[in-house]
Amino acid sequence: MSAFSRPVKLLLCGLLLLTISMAVLNTLVPLWLTHGRLPTWSIGIVGSAFFMGNLLGTLIAGQLINRSGFNRSYYYAAILFAVSTLGLTLSVDFISWLVWRMLAGVACALIWVIVESALLRSGTIQNRSQLLAAYMIVYYIGTVIGQLLIASVPTQLMSVVPWVIVLMGIAILPMLFAPFARPDQEHHKTNLLPMLRLRSARLGINGCIISGIVLGSLYGLLPLFFSHQGMSDAKVGYWMALMVGAGIVGQWPVGWMADRYGRLLVLRVQVFMVILGCLVMVGASAASGYLIVPALFVLGCAGFTLYPIAMAWACEKVNADELVAMNQALLMSYTIGSLIGPSMTGILMQHYSDKILFIAIAAVALVYMMMLFKKADHHHTPMAAV
Repeated sequence: MSAFSRPVKLLLCGLLLLTISMAVLNTLVPLWLTHGRLPTWSIGIVGSAFFMGNLLGTLIAGQLINRSGFNRSYYYAAILFAVSTLGLTLSVDFISWLVWRMLAGVACALIWVIVESALLRSGTIQNRSQLLAAYMIVYYIGTVIGQLLIASVPTQLMSVVPWVIVLMGIAILPMLFAPFARPDQEHHKTNLLPMLRLRSARLGINGCIISGIVLGSLYGLLPLFFSHQGMSDAKVGYWMALMVGAGIVGQWPVGWMADRYGRLLVLRVQVFMVILGCLVMVGASAASGYLIVPALFVLGCAGFTLYPIAMAWACEKVNADELVAMNQALLMSYTIGSLIGPSMTGILMQHYSDKILFIAIAAVALVYMMMLFKKADHHHTPMAAV
């Protein structure tokens, strides 16, 4: 029996449309705030509000799914996403956009958890990897499509919001024809603190925090950097699409190398490549596309694959019955990094230079590289496989 049943295909179709909406908004929100003449530090805080919403959404998703089921929870999340997007049209000011983007973050986190959980429950041990691989591919393809749309349609706030909300509404339709069984009312007390304290998994947990800082800063502030370089919104969309596309290209080969040569070695190489890409971007100018292209490609390949490799490292260190708690701890770690990255880096960019974005990412990556080189280079049998 194929892993891709009719409900799974319809769920992934809905996810694709929602991801396109997310990608468009994540790139254009900082640009709209820039056009509204808000200071850089406040744009960084608004970016962090989205990730704060992600954290809140992650914490409440399980309870919502247990009470309402997958389908109704999905409808609620999509409607919340649409309402929070419509709210952006009311006024362009710091406080209101802070609230609306936090609500959007809650909605997006709910969508991710709902889709991931529905896929995992629909699959078996033998085909769950295929389902999650399809999930990641659909997510990144949607992100690239969103960036390319920015380059081909008017990007004014009042032009974008209506069709983005329509996409969100259409994304609900596939789930009307894709019934997923309501989850059993299981109550497992999950304690995340022991997972966060697990010494053997610390490099993986730290890697998820670093990944959150890197990707949160790139998603939230890279469009702002390009805008300040004098680039049009369309060109910003092309550059963001290049970076995310590189992340898609890097998923399979980086994962294969991690399995073949060990995750510690691959993590070291990834972090080095992130630092290298940042240094090239520091020396590049808006006119030097021949430098920006390889630098963004390297940042995409190395930065977007850092989280799954760090996650796999940490999950190796726990027993099979602890995997759920560890995954929650890793997602929380990633979200904390996503909160810290845009807010702190935005403040530094405001007071010094836009290129502080890449200096800050490189500095954080260097700290993680020092941690990685303190670790002895050997590879244990994963406990979760026992």
